[in-house]
Amino acid sequence: MSLLAIEDVTVRLGGRTLLDHADLAVAPGQRIGLVGRNGAGKSTLLKAIAGEIAVDGGAIRLAARARLGRVVQEAPSGPASLVATVLAADTERLELLAEAERADPRHLAEIHERLRAIGADAAPARAASILAGLGFDAAAQARPLDAFSGGWRMRVALAAALFAAADLLLLDEPTNHLDLEATMWLESWLARFPGAALVVSHDRGLLDRAVEGIAHLDGGKLSLTPGGYDAFERIRTERAAQQNRAAERVAAERARITAFVERFRAKASKARQAQARLKALARLPVIETVVEAAPTRFAFPEPVALAPPILVLDRVAVGYGGAPVLRGLSMTLDMEDRIALLGANGNGKSTLAKLLAGQLAPLSGEMRRASRLRVGYFAQHQEEALDLADTPLGHMARALPRATGTQCRGQLARFGLDAERAETRVGDLSGGEKARLLLALATREAPHLLILDEPTNHLDIDAREALVKALAEFEGAVLLITHDPHLVELVADRLLLVADGTARPYDGDLDDYRALVGERARAEPRAEAPTRRDQRRERAVARAASAPLRRQARQAEARIASLSEERSAIETKLADAGLYVPGRAAEVSAMNARLAALGKELAAAEADWLFAEEALTEAEA
Repeated sequence: MSLLAIEDVTVRLGGRTLLDHADLAVAPGQRIGLVGRNGAGKSTLLKAIAGEIAVDGGAIRLAARARLGRVVQEAPSGPASLVATVLAADTERLELLAEAERADPRHLAEIHERLRAIGADAAPARAASILAGLGFDAAAQARPLDAFSGGWRMRVALAAALFAAADLLLLDEPTNHLDLEATMWLESWLARFPGAALVVSHDRGLLDRAVEGIAHLDGGKLSLTPGGYDAFERIRTERAAQQNRAAERVAAERARITAFVERFRAKASKARQAQARLKALARLPVIETVVEAAPTRFAFPEPVALAPPILVLDRVAVGYGGAPVLRGLSMTLDMEDRIALLGANGNGKSTLAKLLAGQLAPLSGEMRRASRLRVGYFAQHQEEALDLADTPLGHMARALPRATGTQCRGQLARFGLDAERAETRVGDLSGGEKARLLLALATREAPHLLILDEPTNHLDIDAREALVKALAEFEGAVLLITHDPHLVELVADRLLLVADGTARPYDGDLDDYRALVGERARAEPRAEAPTRRDQRRERAVARAASAPLRRQARQAEARIASLSEERSAIETKLADAGLYVPGRAAEVSAMNARLAALGKELAAAEADWLFAEEALTEAEA
């Protein structure tokens, strides 16, 4: 039985058909990666599943009572703490706790049973664990949302979606706001997630380690391939080759039959055979040759060679407002260097990048730069500075005031921004196209040192591969900050770990670093104080909710004692032989009637007491 069924679905937006009679089934517990080129309609499909947009044909069916979890599109805000925000994502738990405070005593046992079933007591600890995995320590978890930037608040939105214990989790590029450490944590979390998940991602590592099937959206159709992304790519290549070979065989057979018919059609002795060949020709299947989309290509301008070293740091400290973030920085850069920075967000990776880019001056120590050194700096936050009303060509013309229009167009074309896109409003470009524009702007002067701070956000897998190839051909130095392990493994030949207020060489590879991150996570103490406090609050709520039951039990017990005492007194009187004398018959009859009524009242009181005691036992178990 399917948890989610997408049946013959068609969706059109802005005159484009994004989904064309598409089909896909997701079973309970199945984790599927959703891939496709930028603009193929992946995010649109998630919106259709969530009910945010209507389909133009077909149907999307979610199993009855299935809970859907999804990261909100806007960063959450407000005065609530991070833990409180994440806990609020489980609406069923909140509703049950609120209902327990006002419920009829006879329904409390049922409410508490459901609270136990959904693990309500462990919810604060689970929320704290998810937040810790995404980079929030115990102190940060207690701070209000409004104290964090938009990127960090989007992490909280992701934490809330993961916490909600959904039957089906919809994630759209979940690693975009994560560092490498949090990405590694998310991979392992998704691999253990018991529910189903549909994950839109261009992160090959995530798609290889956290899902068990790849749904490819291409030409409006969905096709499902078992395994991770590497398996999908291999199978897709094999299928395309097989289809092309089959198309070639059919084309050769069609040509052979056609040649026979054309040669012998006019000969009476061969007319019957020619007619038979024509029928055979009509029966040949139509097999289209697979036409691959034009590959994405990037090309960095080649810098003029400089004598080494191009940049030297000698015991440098750097920071903001006179307060150092990093100290004791000593390193030498040559044009052949390919360096990736490791370390959790907030440790100073971007600070080091700004120092090398010349955007921050050393607080102490010495930094020596080659006299003709040019640095290209790409940072994802630069997207916010783009003029949405202008075009890529306008941006490039301002950045290169001495360049001709042809030269500006040529630089944009290096990153796949053709003539049409060069004159499209930036506000109408996709996220991937904006990233390409930023790469084109960062490299416009043929830099000797290229600093890339999260360059792959919004780039699809083909564009990421194009970036890898372009960096391999680039003749200058590269400093890379990224959450994409695949990019690090293919580009970097040196790793620097930014931690504990400095940057130092890391001798292992990414597998070693992944193991190190796991060891640190296991060694770190749990957020015990908030968890215990939350547990005490949960127990207090439970005690308050069960107070009516305890009151009912006490009242029933007192009623039983009172009725038993009255019954015992009547029975003593009825045992007195002096009662049975002439003139007291009515009194005897009244006492017997009362005795019978007391039996019924006692039975009712005992039933009330028994119900209350059993309910209390279940609620407090």
